[in-house]
Amino acid sequence: MSAVLNKKYYSQEEYLAIERQTQIKSEYVDGEMFAMTGASREHNLININIASELRTQLKNRPCEAYINDMRIKAKKARSYHYPDIAVACGTPQFEDNHVDTLINPSLIIEVLSSSTEAYDRGAKFSHYRKIESLREYVLVAQDQPLVERYIRQGEAWLLTETAGLDASVHLESIDCVLSLKEIYDKVAFESDPSS
Repeated sequence: MSAVLNKKYYSQEEYLAIERQTQIKSEYVDGEMFAMTGASREHNLININIASELRTQLKNRPCEAYINDMRIKAKKARSYHYPDIAVACGTPQFEDNHVDTLINPSLIIEVLSSSTEAYDRGAKFSHYRKIESLREYVLVAQDQPLVERYIRQGEAWLLTETAGLDASVHLESIDCVLSLKEIYDKVAFESDPSS
């Protein structure tokens, strides 16, 4: 999330009306609008690599994957967000007839960056946890081959970490497996201090 567009407070209806008429994407939290920032080369590569893998594995299955531009509503948190990737299984449900705001994601993936990492781990995850359909939340590092996966277990969220290019992560909520080698294809990391 970037800067508050201005200090005016907006109703959810006002936010959606503005959002649907502008080319600039903004997230909405409790009456405030926040302009979205651009993404790095690495961020974009990771995003497309994950989306490509999911598309292949979800083909002919009752799940749909969305990348970057599908707005997600966390109704109980009074917030709207644009995750890097969201997957809905079963019948996707939308807030209204515009079909641009998903309300029942099963899985959300965020690619971390230095400017959004604290927010993705903190307040944004808090908002996402209020989405009843959400079963899994995945954070993907840009600067090293590392995936953190939170899986809902009743009211608790269990964290597992997967690291290294030879590892794979199982996305339980959608029964897909992502190889970290594929996630980080063409992504260059800073030189390894051990080499």
